[in-house]
Amino acid sequence: MLDLFSKIIRTKKTVISTEMLGCGDVDMQEIGNRLTVKIRQLFNGSLAIRQVDAGSDNAAEQELIALSNAYYDAERFGIHFVASPKHADMLMVTGPVTRNMREAVIHAYESTPDPKIVVAVGDDAINGGIYKGSYAIVGGVSDVIPVDYNIPGDPPSPRDILCHLLHILDTEDVRRANKK
Repeated sequence: MLDLFSKIIRTKKTVISTEMLGCGDVDMQEIGNRLTVKIRQLFNGSLAIRQVDAGSDNAAEQELIALSNAYYDAERFGIHFVASPKHADMLMVTGPVTRNMREAVIHAYESTPDPKIVVAVGDDAINGGIYKGSYAIVGGVSDVIPVDYNIPGDPPSPRDILCHLLHILDTEDVRRANKK
């Protein structure tokens, strides 16, 4: 048990503050308004997200679920969670990829139509987190499929997720404009 606590303390956390993303002092409604504009611009009004649990402890999933509650209400900004990767614009993968979920993650990635955006949500998904080095996991999401963006945190709060989504959509807007 002491070994586990020691490993938790030693594990480096990936921290990118919301101030660095430009939404430190901004209230939720302003973040939502900016998200709505970007979603209309890039996705014709609706961003479809497929959340994939690659073997996590459900902390990041609970924060993603909180985006649908009455306080955050991400639906009003045009963010929808869908049941199939075939209908998704974005894959949000949580948790380190376990050996038995590796094929499912690959299948979800391959089923998502192009152009797709893949986001690793939480420190566990980014690099394995405290599970790094375990016999049961393959590694972070980027060890299995190409990842476009990371949302750090253990777990990231719903507000942090929305701030990072705004940053991701700003970056995607620039990326798509450069491809034209």
